[in-house]
Amino acid sequence: MDSPPILFLLLFLLAGAAASSADDCGARNITIAGFEADLAMVQHQVRGVVRIVDACSFSVRGFDMLAGSGQVRWRGAAGDDFVNLTLGSPISDMYLNRTYRNESLTVRLSSNVSWDQISVLAIWDESTASDFGHVALVNVSANETDSDLAPSPGLSPAPAPAPGSPVEMMKNKSQIHRQPTMFDNCLTLSPRFRLRWALHPELDSVEIGLEAAVGSEYYMSFGWAKPSSPSHMLNADVTVSGFTEEGIPFAEDYYITQFSECLLSKDGKVEGVCPDTIYEGSDPVGLVNNTELIYGHRRDGVAFVRYKRPLASVDVKYDVPVNITGNMTVIWALGLLRPPDSLRPYYLPQNHGGPQETAYNYLLLNLSKEVDDCFGPLDAEDKEDQDLIIADAKTPLVVTSGSALHYPNPPNPSKVLYINKKEAPLLRVERGVPVTFSIQAGHDVALYITSNPIGGNATLHNMTEVIYAGGPQFEGVPASPTELKWAPDRNTPDQVYYHSLFAQKMGWKVQVVDGGISDMYNNNVLLDDQQVSFFWTLSKGSISVAARGEKKSGYVAIGFGSGMMNSYVYVGWVESNGTGHVNTYWIDGKNAMGVHPTSENLTFIRCSQENGIITFEFTRPLSPSCNGKIECKNIIDPTTPLKVIWAMGARWSEDNLSEKNMHSATSNRPVRVLLLRGSAEAEQDLRPVLAVHGFMMFVAWGILLPGGILAARYLKQIKGDGWYQLHVYLQYSGIAIMLLGLVFAAAELRGFYLSIVHVKFGVAAIILACAQPINAYLRPPKPADEEIVSSKRIIWEYCHVITGRSAVVVGVAALISGMKHLAHRYGSENVQGLTWALILWVLALAILVMYLEYSKVKQRQNDRSSLRGEWVLGNSDEDDSVDLLHRDRTATKSEPQSSLTMEVQLESLSR
Repeated sequence: MDSPPILFLLLFLLAGAAASSADDCGARNITIAGFEADLAMVQHQVRGVVRIVDACSFSVRGFDMLAGSGQVRWRGAAGDDFVNLTLGSPISDMYLNRTYRNESLTVRLSSNVSWDQISVLAIWDESTASDFGHVALVNVSANETDSDLAPSPGLSPAPAPAPGSPVEMMKNKSQIHRQPTMFDNCLTLSPRFRLRWALHPELDSVEIGLEAAVGSEYYMSFGWAKPSSPSHMLNADVTVSGFTEEGIPFAEDYYITQFSECLLSKDGKVEGVCPDTIYEGSDPVGLVNNTELIYGHRRDGVAFVRYKRPLASVDVKYDVPVNITGNMTVIWALGLLRPPDSLRPYYLPQNHGGPQETAYNYLLLNLSKEVDDCFGPLDAEDKEDQDLIIADAKTPLVVTSGSALHYPNPPNPSKVLYINKKEAPLLRVERGVPVTFSIQAGHDVALYITSNPIGGNATLHNMTEVIYAGGPQFEGVPASPTELKWAPDRNTPDQVYYHSLFAQKMGWKVQVVDGGISDMYNNNVLLDDQQVSFFWTLSKGSISVAARGEKKSGYVAIGFGSGMMNSYVYVGWVESNGTGHVNTYWIDGKNAMGVHPTSENLTFIRCSQENGIITFEFTRPLSPSCNGKIECKNIIDPTTPLKVIWAMGARWSEDNLSEKNMHSATSNRPVRVLLLRGSAEAEQDLRPVLAVHGFMMFVAWGILLPGGILAARYLKQIKGDGWYQLHVYLQYSGIAIMLLGLVFAAAELRGFYLSIVHVKFGVAAIILACAQPINAYLRPPKPADEEIVSSKRIIWEYCHVITGRSAVVVGVAALISGMKHLAHRYGSENVQGLTWALILWVLALAILVMYLEYSKVKQRQNDRSSLRGEWVLGNSDEDDSVDLLHRDRTATKSEPQSSLTMEVQLESLSR
């Protein structure tokens, strides 16, 4: 019977507490109510206007947000930088665990939280330490995350409070400008493209926001049609916006004269979709290009650019004046964007290539009418904007550190990890394929692979993690890198993270997948600038090849040759319907007319595209079986380094190639792929050591050794042993310089391989040259007068002569093959001239020998009266008392000079 009084007492106490709390909020409401500001978008397409209701609650209207992990809450912090947001704490029990679409919320603060403790109100994902968006309630420090994304001066701030008002009385609570992602109006142009605008007639300007769920290689264009034009597109005044390859936004003023890419004819006429400045040649004061970029970003796979343009432009030739109160025809388009190149240093929008209302359209628009039909945030299918690196077993991943420019999970420290020169890329590895990291990020960065998305030794922050590889000892610098090897296995989760053990949030995600393309080929290397991977497997009589771009593009091309000129090229691309192609070409010019299709015998052709990354494969014979065609010369010799180049562009087509198919990125120099060794080296200028090697070999084989032979052959008529001394000194000097040159080349190249023709000739010449001193040491003695010459002596003389002269012939062949190898290896411009100089030198020596031989024959004819024959090596005046190796060794018996004997011929007097 006592229950009702007890229940009544409890209800009374609860009501009193609630009334007390309400009275407290009401009492404190006098000092804070009415503060209002926009949420700054950081991730997950957050938008909304935050308004402080009272001391215990705040409201959000027009709230957009893509769903997070389920642990997303409102968070209070002392600032919006990495350290302060990380040290912040939840301020409400509400979880934001779903997608919000233009909704209104009222959020109540926790009982232990007051506004005096909060400088920044953020939407925070606790599981990934991610800031989705925030609003500053005070003027925080200048190094805040989104203060770099400065709003436009034209953006209106919140209304100024009257002196003495509640908001004015807030301690350090000052006005905050609207965020550049917020607009007064929003119009849905297509399911993936939106138009936002804010009209400022008092400033004679309108600010436009273009927002599209497209890849980074796409452009967004919007503009006004010319009223008097017969076509909506022709003579239209449009703004083309997008992002550079470095992720920098741009917005340029364009004028349309033809339905084509911007082309410059030989007579100087400009036609197509071209920047206004191209028509006029220059725009030093900005009168033609009057589109002013305000802000741009890419978040969650969505591109956003805000720019400003005048309503009535001074450029009456290329701009259309905007009537803010009337209906005007506007046009828009989405399509691939071709980056600038050396011929056309401006961005080239490609044809939209899609159906109307999806890729382009036109409509009537009245800027003065309020429009808001954008329901919820844009949700892109591919939300990953980071570069993708696919690891393999052959190529180490170079890990360095650098400034954070586009880190994918803010807030973040000022220094983050780079892999292969890319900032915090998405890394993809395959189970069972070992991955090697070359760590050069500094002694304060220790790499490790972890299950925790934040890193920085999560156990120190009361978080759990599983470490799969790495640790405190895996740190290094470029001069002394440290190697980390990791082999994901079947127990490795589909997603892990690479981070620094010493600091949080320096790395990013690692996707662990089952086997891929690297498992299908025996060898692979990265080509120049690490933008294209080259895979190959050699078989009997054929080679299987694959190429994969390491960044998004419309097509990928590889070529065999020293440059695009005079090269055999393979181009892979995927059509809009998903059909892949691989075509072959011979290129002998720098324009579309120099690209000639060929008919190579390719088999097992495949081409695919994933997240904008193109991969193509094919198999071809090493030696084409055809005659007369240019592709018949495209022979691959596995024993010779294969020079490989690459290029990427926005679009390719089966036929009707034009300037629009020109590459936007290309290799700076070829990479020499060693097919048998499974490695590669960059094409480079002639190394100084190898130049010294070539010069020393020329001195040895082109001057000293031939000179020694000429001395022994043609200077014996000189009295004394001068010819012999000259012969010995020249031969030994030539052999010494030859061996020294060999040591230089072997040390620079770290060995050599007999598969190279030049090396074969060189080794043969060196063996023959080194055999001569041994031959001289084993020389049989010369017979005395009237003694019969021994067979050993005759055999020795023939061996000595044949070996020496053969050595010179093979040595000259090694010189010429060395010049050919030099041209093939380095492509030096002077190689051809040096080769001809060498050939002329050899011809000069040959002519000299012919002249001396002729003189010698004439002398023999004049001395035919002598009865004494000559030896193989020369006349009978040879001084054999000096050994070829030791000059002080003399014969036991000196040979007397031969007396001349007159030959008498008797003839019959009568004929």
